[in-house]
Amino acid sequence: MNTLLLLTAMLVLATGVAAQATPPDTFTVAEAVRIALAANPMLRAARSGATAAAQRIGPAGALPDPQLQIGLMNRMAADFGATDDPMTMNQVQLMQMLPWPGKLGGARRAARHTAAAATADADEQQRMLAAQVRMAYFDVAFADRALVGMERTRELLREFATVATTMYAVGSGIQQDVLRAQVEVARMGEEIARMAQMRLAAAARLNALLGRDATVPVAAVELPDVAAADLAPLDSLLAGAVAHRPALRAGAERVAASEAAFGAARRELFPDLSVGAVYQQRPQFPAMMSLMVGINLPIFAGARQLPMRREAAAMRDMSQAELLNLQNETMARVVETRARAEQDRNLVRLYGGSILPQARSAVQAALSSYRAGRVTFMTLVDNQMTVNRYEIETFRLLADYHQTMGELAALTGRPLDEEAQP
Repeated sequence: MNTLLLLTAMLVLATGVAAQATPPDTFTVAEAVRIALAANPMLRAARSGATAAAQRIGPAGALPDPQLQIGLMNRMAADFGATDDPMTMNQVQLMQMLPWPGKLGGARRAARHTAAAATADADEQQRMLAAQVRMAYFDVAFADRALVGMERTRELLREFATVATTMYAVGSGIQQDVLRAQVEVARMGEEIARMAQMRLAAAARLNALLGRDATVPVAAVELPDVAAADLAPLDSLLAGAVAHRPALRAGAERVAASEAAFGAARRELFPDLSVGAVYQQRPQFPAMMSLMVGINLPIFAGARQLPMRREAAAMRDMSQAELLNLQNETMARVVETRARAEQDRNLVRLYGGSILPQARSAVQAALSSYRAGRVTFMTLVDNQMTVNRYEIETFRLLADYHQTMGELAALTGRPLDEEAQP
């Protein structure tokens, strides 16, 4: 009888465990995101790539380096040091190539838009990194809560086994109930071991995103309840994604870069101008000066300039198609992610407000009925396993809700609420 009273008390206490208080030393998701943004190697690489792209703007629009030539001209082979011939001279020549107007400007614009695209790519990498951190973080949070629930269920199953053993010893139970209880305890131990490995893997994945060694311990993490406020309207989220997602901005910059490159490629058929000056110092005679002007002749346009133009046109069409595809994909992902977040939120509220309380009441009723011999032991165990399953599913839905909120923040390019803000 004392065992049954203790077990009943444990069941009553277990009803409030789903909404666990956050320990004061919790490793928060905001802290995890801050660490990742400061230490993640791939984000540093993306930022360095944007810096490198910005340094290409100046060289792209700069004139080619001038050529300086120095020569000893018209020396006699038999007497190289002789300077009596009027044609013998020491020559200094300076040449500068001047591209056709618009070529350098197009190249500079293309480089500037490419650098802007690289900067937007780094911003997108930062947003996606924050979403990935939240994904791994709430996987750890789910595993922690699930392990607590599983341990609690295993303790209850052990108490059920004690009740079954006691009733079997006094002749009011059967041995099959004792064996079934022992099997369920062992099965729950197996589930706990599997969940512990999932937690280990999620912690390693989180550490990698934070730029830390995979074996660094991850302290207790938070798993807030679903937000009380409603989700932002779909049309607002779609408008935010179009206006603020860095990946779309990067795509638009690549289209502009390809347009500028195409404009420069169209001018490749026009000749470049070369100008030069020559100073000729003659040892025995007056010095001489020469001025030169030249152009390149695009006589191989069919093999060089025209294919370059067609390539630039194809790259422009490709960048436009990629931007359109990215826009469509972004819209679809926003719709899908918001739908998943709303489903998770509604199911969490349904489980917490209706299903779980009823399932726990069913366990308490089954325990009293089993003690009176009105239900089988298998019914008692099945009811408790149902509670365990709904508790774990609640934690999974709650973690998935926060993960989808982080993904929405990344897709729309701005924080949606305080929980999703980095």
